Parts: sequence; C-alpha cells; structure tokens
Amino acid sequence: MTELDAPTADRLLATAVANLRRDYPVHWIHLVHSPADLVPQRARHPVFAGSFDWHSCVHQTWLTVRLLRLFPDLPGAAAARATLDELITADGVRTEAEFFTSPEGASWERPYGWAWLLVLDSELRTWPDGARWARLLRPLVSVVRDRWSRWLATARRPVRVGTHTNTAFALGLTLDAARAVGDTALASACTTAAHRFHLLDSDYGGFEPDAADFLSPSLVEADLMRRVLPGPEFATWLDDFFTDLTQARWDGLRNPVEVDEPADPHGSHLAGLALSRAWCWGGIASALPPGHRYTELARAAEKAHRDVGWQYVFGHGYAAEHWLGTFAAYLDVGALT
Repeated sequence: MTELDAPTADRLLATAVANLRRDYPVHWIHLVHSPADLVPQRARHPVFAGSFDWHSCVHQTWLTVRLLRLFPDLPGAAAARATLDELITADGVRTEAEFFTSPEGASWERPYGWAWLLVLDSELRTWPDGARWARLLRPLVSVVRDRWSRWLATARRPVRVGTHTNTAFALGLTLDAARAVGDTALASACTTAAHRFHLLDSDYGGFEPDAADFLSPSLVEADLMRRVLPGPEFATWLDDFFTDLTQARWDGLRNPVEVDEPADPHGSHLAGLALSRAWCWGGIASALPPGHRYTELARAAEKAHRDVGWQYVFGHGYAAEHWLGTFAAYLDVGALT
C-alpha cells in the first residue's frame, strides 16, 4: 500500500515536469576538445537536458511516467503527457544514441544514469500507455544496454562510494528492470557481477556517511544481495556482513543523520540519503526470514529514515527539488509493478 496520496503525487508531477523543461542552471560535465564542443546541453542531449544534469533528467522522466501510470487522472497529467511527447522524439533520441555510441559515451554517466535509463525503459515497456515512448527510446536504450553488459563482463571490482558511481545501487536498479521485461541475459550479467563483487564480503567496517553521500555503501550492497540470494542464504550473508548491528558503532547507520543545509547541492544529498536508506532497510527487512535478529531493527530504521527524508522533498530550492522527488516516490511506490 502506497503512502503517496493524489495531492502529493500531483505536486511531485508538477515539479518533475518543470524540471524536465528547465535548461538552466545546468551541470555541464563533458570533456571539451575545442570551442566547437561548447554547445548547449539541449543541443547535445535533446531528450534529457533538463533537471540540472543528464541522470536527474532521466530519473525525473521515470518519475513522470510512474506517476502517470499510478495516478492517470491527476490535474497535471495532460501537461505531463504533452511534455513527454515534446521531449521524446525520434530525432532527439537519435542524437542521444549517437553520443553514447561515441568514445566519450563509453563511460559517461556510467553506472547511475545508465541504470535509471533502463528503469525508465522497463517502466514504459510494462505499461500499455508507455509503448509509444518506449519504441522511440529504443535506439538509445539498446546502445546503453550494450555498453552496460560489456562493462559488467570485464569489471573486476565494485565501486563502494555513497554517490553516483556506486555499482551496487546501479546493479540493483538494473536487475529489477531486466527482470521486469524478461531480459534474462542482462539479469544474469547483473547477478554474476553481484556475486563476483560482494558474495565474499564480511565484517563490514566502513564509516558512514561521508558529507556528500546520498547512498549508504553498505545498505545498497545488502539491498542488492537480497535480490540475488534466496532468503536463508541472504540471512547468512547479512549475519556475516554485519556481525552486530545493535552495537553503538552503528547508531549512525540505524538512525538518520542531521541535514544542516538541504538547499545546498551536497547538503541535499543527506536528505536523499534518508530516503534511500529507508528503502534499503525496508528491502532488507522484507527479505529476512521470520524472527531474524535484524528484522525489527530494520523496520524501525526504515520508518525513522522515511519520516525524516520526506521532510525535505519540497521547499528547498532547485538543488534539492531537481532530484529528491524521485527518491521519495521510489520509496513509497517502487517501480515496475
């Protein structure tokens, strides 16, 4: 049962649509070889140029689609559909795909942006109303899926940071997306990589969070492993990974951290951390067998983080609002159902 009601969904939808249409400010992070490369983001990325940066635009597009799917009669639905029609065009997608086919596109936005694109694709393909946009996006999705699969086949080690390059988070999103559309080859590649990266991890000893984290390296790893291990095996893995979550040493993981500057670009990351931790704690709790020593702890941590995270979704300026709504909606309505 979702906790996201229709008025809040419409507010999220309006924010997402405004983000998709807003070109500036923009975080422009391309490698520049000459003055000829200094083109507007909308020229190089005509589909996903809004919402401050490419990956945020992709997942704000997913948010728009997800809300239309779950709440088709929202007051803002017509404007949202028109925005998708305006931005997702054959010519625009062709330009995006050409970039990702280029040498620079081999790693740009990997893995975070790539994973969200595959989530968006799966959302559209599993929703009858989304079929026309899914067909238009196919050339871009095919290039990114191929890039992702090739990289997964050769990557030896994970990236364990609390920001965009974290591989466990992207693997979890991509695995869900692949399973939703029956892409067994991609799902198998994600599962194999998860085992290679994390199956033998034990006695986690990291210090969390860093000042700019919007992901918990340990919790997104656990949230990934509950997707690839059967319940009893996951419980054993978790017991080895966190030898004793009740210790005071893990207070900062069980409880939300302070968000001192939610309007600051990095300060807003800690608000997002509360939301992403909440869905990780919830996923962990749901995968544990009845009576496991961490189940109630995980449920309590999920609620505490949910309550804090939702406080920052609105009213803290573009640095927060260009992305936080995605994490809030993902927490409450998930994806791909």
